[in-house]
Amino acid sequence: MSLVRLFDLDRTDDVTFTGQGLQYPWGGLYGGHIVAQALRAAALTVEEAFVPHSLRAYFIRRGINTQHVQYSVDKIRDGRSFCTRRVVASQSDGAILNLEASFQVDEPTIEKSTAAFPSGVPKPEDLEESGWWDFLQRRSVPLRDDAPETAQAWMRVSDSFGTDQVLNRCAVAYLSDDLPNDCVITALPEIKKASDEGRRFSASLDHAVWFHRPVQADEWNLFTMSCVNYAGGRGMTFGYVHSQDGRHLATVAQETLVRIRES
Repeated sequence: MSLVRLFDLDRTDDVTFTGQGLQYPWGGLYGGHIVAQALRAAALTVEEAFVPHSLRAYFIRRGINTQHVQYSVDKIRDGRSFCTRRVVASQSDGAILNLEASFQVDEPTIEKSTAAFPSGVPKPEDLEESGWWDFLQRRSVPLRDDAPETAQAWMRVSDSFGTDQVLNRCAVAYLSDDLPNDCVITALPEIKKASDEGRRFSASLDHAVWFHRPVQADEWNLFTMSCVNYAGGRGMTFGYVHSQDGRHLATVAQETLVRIRES
């Protein structure tokens, strides 16, 4: 399996698509898998000039990794500059994800970002590989003692999508679900201890990505996520994606459910 094949959805009709599952080591479907396929399904219903600039997804139930996923697209609005889509991902037990995405025609403007590239980050070639799947390369940045709530990793995918910004952004959406859970676990010593002892349960609740600039998913990009709040079993995480030359490519937010199981 490759990301190219993962994003190659089978079309049933103008608004219905089917994507392959993948047997991940932990049993269920990886959240970024469903988000990326849903975004791809939405993109297949808009004109070529439109590229995704934002998405918001709610995870409804755990995906079954041995089943295909059906994506039903609702064409909310087609405008001259923006298009809006809603996508429901379903399997045999019902809906597993609801995603909304907005697409925009390229609009050159002046640019500014106050999300500076983090200082003191080792280069990817100086770090050990920690990827967990064939088409994903990941170089985790060592946790800092003064910032246990922040997780960082250089990530890229093995497949090249050239200048296709739809597929490159789908790939970044796939990667963006990787770190949020980690930074919640490391932010709280009690949860870290429970996790080390196998007494932790976690699941993504919702996920948002805003794309600011063109991205190349097959190049090393730095993902930085921080836990900014934890209450009611829910960890709120927020972070950025930067290119290796320091450009602020995307902003990511996720709320993730993290519970401590009784021993």
